[in-house]
Amino acid sequence: MILKVGSAALILGALPGAAIADSARCVEGLWPAAKSAGVTRATFDRAFQGFAPDPEVIEAANFQPEYVKPIGEYIDRAVSDKRVETGKQKLAEYQALVEGLEKRYGVDRHIIVAIWGVESNYGVQPGDKNVIRSLGTLICSGTKAKFARPQLVSALKILQRGDIGFEAMNGSWAGAMGHTQFIPTTYTAYAVDQDGDGKRDIWGNIPDALASTASYLKVSKWRASETWGYEVKLPKGFDPKRVSENTLKPLGDWQKIGIVRVAGEPFPRLSDKASLFAPEGTRGPAFLVLNNFRSILRYNVAKSYALAVGHLADRIKGYGRFVQAWPTDETHLSLEQRTELQRLLIAQGLMTGEPDGVIGPATLEAVRTYQRAKTLPVDGFPSLTILKRLRAETPPPAPPAENQTGSVGEAPPADGGEAPPANADGEQKANAGQE
Repeated sequence: MILKVGSAALILGALPGAAIADSARCVEGLWPAAKSAGVTRATFDRAFQGFAPDPEVIEAANFQPEYVKPIGEYIDRAVSDKRVETGKQKLAEYQALVEGLEKRYGVDRHIIVAIWGVESNYGVQPGDKNVIRSLGTLICSGTKAKFARPQLVSALKILQRGDIGFEAMNGSWAGAMGHTQFIPTTYTAYAVDQDGDGKRDIWGNIPDALASTASYLKVSKWRASETWGYEVKLPKGFDPKRVSENTLKPLGDWQKIGIVRVAGEPFPRLSDKASLFAPEGTRGPAFLVLNNFRSILRYNVAKSYALAVGHLADRIKGYGRFVQAWPTDETHLSLEQRTELQRLLIAQGLMTGEPDGVIGPATLEAVRTYQRAKTLPVDGFPSLTILKRLRAETPPPAPPAENQTGSVGEAPPADGGEAPPANADGEQKANAGQE
């Protein structure tokens, strides 16, 4: 059988040896933390019965669409016409529920439905991977282990409480679960028993799932009186790369320098504070995003995700597509090219860690820093154009020196043990509640 590069079978071959040959030792090493958290040995053993690392989890961790796809393509897929129409149908079907949640939590009902749509396609695609196996794989393979360890302990405690059965506890590659994809720690802290049956069932109970989302957004400082943001038109000659995305100013101040809503409507309240988000620089849509955009980022730190949720909510309300078009002239980078890009960014001192090809917040910010330094449009997109420029500017690495054992390669860790897992982007959030 011929396998294409990037397939699950080849990823399996790329897993660290300890994750395959000695998974039993890895699992046993997880027991002390579980025991300290009050998990019984019976629960632990049943959860890990027959455990083996899942190669598809590693493959998925290396391809998060909100990070590796051009933002225009990601938005088009996340906010498709079909998803918009289904969202309108779900809004009507659960009208009494979501209106009640809006009154109770102060969160826009359209946003609640939009998160449901983006996270699981309204429950159609909640994830079919065993959560314990996924989190165990992330830990034992050294992939996002820092993120996965507390999630695993929380997942075991959820099983022990009987909130969900062992066989039914399925979710995404990162352990995100249910209709609106809560990771275990977020479930433990914020899930809601909306129907009062004594269980917080985000897997099969839509009222519980949507109420849990509203609950989480409320504690994420959602403001009932504001929207998430506005598509805007930049004045001629305005250079968005000179403005930090962290700069907060009243809408009135942005308006004074010529930044207005794209169709010319007035801003409802000029005192609302917003930051400028122009992901494609001057080549695509630009936005003034408010506090609620940042609340959505508590659900998922990718700004493309927050933009998709806000846009889907607006489309469900009846508003149209973004007025300005996204550029379509960039080529996707392969895993090998993304890894090379990170290596070159590290060589230029723009980021730290080990290159792994996973495009996350650190890589995106490093690309933006590079673009600012080179007076390029600042969009953070890891394009082939950026990679070629970095190749031309970065000297080749020096040949590896012999280490103290006489072999060529990396020196052994200073403490004599195994080097801790690391990647260039750190532990980024996969779904609600992390980071």
